[in-house]
Amino acid sequence: MRYIIYGAGGIGGVIGARLVQRGHEVVLIARGAHLGALRRDGLAFRTPDGTVTLPVTAVGHPSEVQFGGDEAVLLTMKSQDTAAALDELRATAGDVPVICAQNGVANERMALRRFSLVYGMLVVLPAVHLSPGEVLTHTTGIGGVLDAGCYPAGTDALIEQVTADLEEAGFAARPDPNIMRLKYTKLLQNSGNAIQALCGPQTAAGDLARLIREEAIAVYEAAGVDYAPLTELRERSSGMVLGEIEGQTRWGGSTWQSLQRGAGSIETDYLNGEIALLGALHGVPTPYNRLLQRLAAEAARTGREPAAYTPAKVIEMGRAAAAAS
Repeated sequence: MRYIIYGAGGIGGVIGARLVQRGHEVVLIARGAHLGALRRDGLAFRTPDGTVTLPVTAVGHPSEVQFGGDEAVLLTMKSQDTAAALDELRATAGDVPVICAQNGVANERMALRRFSLVYGMLVVLPAVHLSPGEVLTHTTGIGGVLDAGCYPAGTDALIEQVTADLEEAGFAARPDPNIMRLKYTKLLQNSGNAIQALCGPQTAAGDLARLIREEAIAVYEAAGVDYAPLTELRERSSGMVLGEIEGQTRWGGSTWQSLQRGAGSIETDYLNGEIALLGALHGVPTPYNRLLQRLAAEAARTGREPAAYTPAKVIEMGRAAAAAS
């Protein structure tokens, strides 16, 4: 099977790198300076075990890929870019298998409107992409957790092959017939990404993280969402060990990286915004998630750097918003 990694930033770059190292045929779809560096120099893949530069096939658009019917497309872009990417993919590739290796729970629904074979993938994989042509991961041993299943439910031969290939490439990956249950749990964790982006990656966010998580759990219960306990997700990820990369600090997650790179857009509409949406639909107030969504969007729009707020200030603003509603 040939793997088309659509959105070859941190997550896509690390998955692609490990698949390439195991001899799989991989095409990376990237853009801008990153694409230029991949074409010119290859992919610099940095881990605690060292740095390797991998020759990769990189293109800038799905129309540059010769689809032959033996591909699986892994979507690894941020959720705000998914709809446009899916339209481009359908226009050039037709009906291909699409695997949503992304945070949030909205991508699969967007994909299923356009494609008949759609899969959800849980992504627990610390990855960093800040420089063109380079991706980093601080994991040693198991490279991350990439369980996957059919959307909305089930497994099939294709996802069994994909997870087997990912296992062989060094990830923990197994077919899961109820993958969205774990993805909703991951959303509980990812709702804290905006805190990291707004307050800094080393911020102790205790009370603020608790408040946004309590809102999310109340929303899940009102909406009848099936989700796993956080302890189950932590246990599934327990085989991951983080190491040090010489000369590199462990930076923040994907939302922080978007602000740090000045990407101009941010994924919180599909993280905190997902909680706020469900809250509005089911009559559950979500002032803290809605506030984080607004502040993150404003930071991306204005080019504000990370760490512009403190958790105490955000809590104060959230209390004011709740009182005014």
